[in-house]
Amino acid sequence: MAKNPEQENPLHNILINVLIPVFALSSMSKEGGKMWHIGPTYAMLVALLPPLAYGIWFFYKTKKANFFSFLGLVSVALTGGLTIYLWNQDGTVKPNAALLFGIKEACIPFVLGFAVLFSHRTKSPLMQAFLYNDSVFNIPLIEQTVTEKGTQAEYARLLWHCTLLFACSFLISTVLNLGLALHFLGGLDHNAANARELYNEKVGKITFWGFVVIGLPLLVFLGGTLWRMLTGLKRITGLDQEKILLPR
Repeated sequence: MAKNPEQENPLHNILINVLIPVFALSSMSKEGGKMWHIGPTYAMLVALLPPLAYGIWFFYKTKKANFFSFLGLVSVALTGGLTIYLWNQDGTVKPNAALLFGIKEACIPFVLGFAVLFSHRTKSPLMQAFLYNDSVFNIPLIEQTVTEKGTQAEYARLLWHCTLLFACSFLISTVLNLGLALHFLGGLDHNAANARELYNEKVGKITFWGFVVIGLPLLVFLGGTLWRMLTGLKRITGLDQEKILLPR
C-alpha cells in the first residue's frame, strides 16, 4: 500500500500564517518609543514574511499552494492596509475605525465558512484540511467498507452534515469578531493626542480576547464535529474507533 502523503497540522498552519503575523502587526505598528516600533507600513511588511516564507516552503515541499498561507497574507494585508488608512497624519484616528476594523475582522471567518461549504463538492474539500484527512482517519478502509455495505448515500449525507456543523463555527466567529471590534474600538477617543497608541492597544486586546471568546466556541464545534463524524462512521461502517482512526 502506498504511503499517505504527510498532512500539515492545521493548527500550526493557523498559528504561523494568521495569528503570529497579526500579533506582530499589532505590536510593531507604533512609531518610535522602542526599537521594534517601526510604523504600520514596515510592520505590515515584516508580518507578511511568516506566511510568505511558509507558503514558499510548502510549495517547494508538496508542489501545492497552501491555503492558510494565502489566508495569512490576505489577513495581514487587510489589517496593515486598514491601519494605514485609519491613521491620520496629525496623529488622530478616523471615527469609523471600529466599524471598518470589525468588518475586516468578520470577513476572514465569513469567507472561511463560505469556502468550507463551497468546497464540499470539489476535489479538495476544506473539511479534509481541517478535520477529515488521511493523517487522522483511515479513509481508504472507511470508503472500502462503505462501498461493500452500500451505504454511500448515508456516508455522503454524514460528510455534508459535519461540514454544515463545522461551517457554523465560522459563522459564530464572524459575529463575535465584529462584536469584539465594536466593543473595544467603539469607545476610542479618535481625536486624542495618543489616538494611534490607543488604537494599537485596543487591537491588541481584540487579538487577545479573540483567542478566548472565539477560540473556545471553535474548539467546542470542532469537538462536536469530530464526535458526530465518529459516531456516524461507526454506525455506517460497523467499524470500531480503533479501525476508523489511524494510530497516533
